[in-house]
Amino acid sequence: MSQKTVQSIIGRLITDEEYRLRFLNDPLATLNELRDQGVELTRGEIEALAGTDRTFWIDAAERIDRRLQRSSLRSE
Repeated sequence: MSQKTVQSIIGRLITDEEYRLRFLNDPLATLNELRDQGVELTRGEIEALAGTDRTFWIDAAERIDRRLQRSSLRSE
């Protein structure tokens, strides 16, 4: 377990719109993909992140200054 890794993922979920949308659509697949790429995540960390109320991620992203956001150019 790495607190730094979890903090990095949380930061990405809040500041990276495209990543956040992908996560909100399928949190387990998104986090398992990271683990498959070599990111050290325990099953417990994956379950905790995936189990966090999805409105938290949306609300946090809306509250952070837009200059810190990475916006998606994709239209969905």
